[in-house]
Amino acid sequence: MITLQAALAGALIGGLYALMAAGVSVTWGVLRIINLAHFGMILLSAYLTFQLVTSWGMDPILTLVVTVPGMFVLGGAIQWAYDRLGISELNSLLLSFGLLILMVQAVSIVWSADFQRMHESANPYATGSVTVGGLVFPITTLLAFGFAVSLIAGAHVALQRTFLGRALRACAEDPAVAAAFGIDHRRIGTLLGAAAGATAAVAGMLFALANALTPASAFEWFGTVFAVVILGGIGHLVGTLAAGVLVGMVSGVVSVVLSPAAAPFVLFSAIVLALLLRPQGLFATRGAA
Repeated sequence: MITLQAALAGALIGGLYALMAAGVSVTWGVLRIINLAHFGMILLSAYLTFQLVTSWGMDPILTLVVTVPGMFVLGGAIQWAYDRLGISELNSLLLSFGLLILMVQAVSIVWSADFQRMHESANPYATGSVTVGGLVFPITTLLAFGFAVSLIAGAHVALQRTFLGRALRACAEDPAVAAAFGIDHRRIGTLLGAAAGATAAVAGMLFALANALTPASAFEWFGTVFAVVILGGIGHLVGTLAAGVLVGMVSGVVSVVLSPAAAPFVLFSAIVLALLLRPQGLFATRGAA
């Protein structure tokens, strides 16, 4: 029962990992931009959620009316700058890491490097849980999984069924041919970057619901999020969700069966083995899907 609880709880947490990874995956797969600044936007959104809840008394979920538009604009502006400067895939890694450092330092200046956490009196979701057949699931993890499934499923349908989605996939396959058919890759690239920024706002809010905040959190997400991106297949949203759930389950079970310290070792050993056997990730893909 304990192992099952750990596996299911880990799967739900994996939804948050998938949501964090979705923006990185799709911009990397479609735009050929490795945007580490995405982690900075998640961090900034988490702190803005904390500030709005503690200072203004807003419901944590309602803070999205502020953070989503803000990160939408910031994500679009960053992608617009990448495109105008002609940043290559490798250079985007270096430049976005610099932007991430600036964001982390800005957070440290405004909110300090001390741990910050929303008080239970201001966060109605902190202590709630749902019990099903003896299994207990915190409301925060259920919300994270629900948001992740809804947003990733919606984005997948949009990429498959809409004109904009087909245009994005065409640009990912062959930008030159797409441009010849009148597709403005700069405009839709900026829009995609903005949408990725909006997902960062949601991920930041969900992280703040259940965790203490520190500026160093942005660096702690690197390993797990990139594991999800690579295992799911770069640019493959459904694969990202599946990989997030898998990574969460493995981490949860190993933490209970062995120890929390063993979870990263087992997880990344499994990732190395998986990439040796299937280097394209869990789902073979070209472009976004």
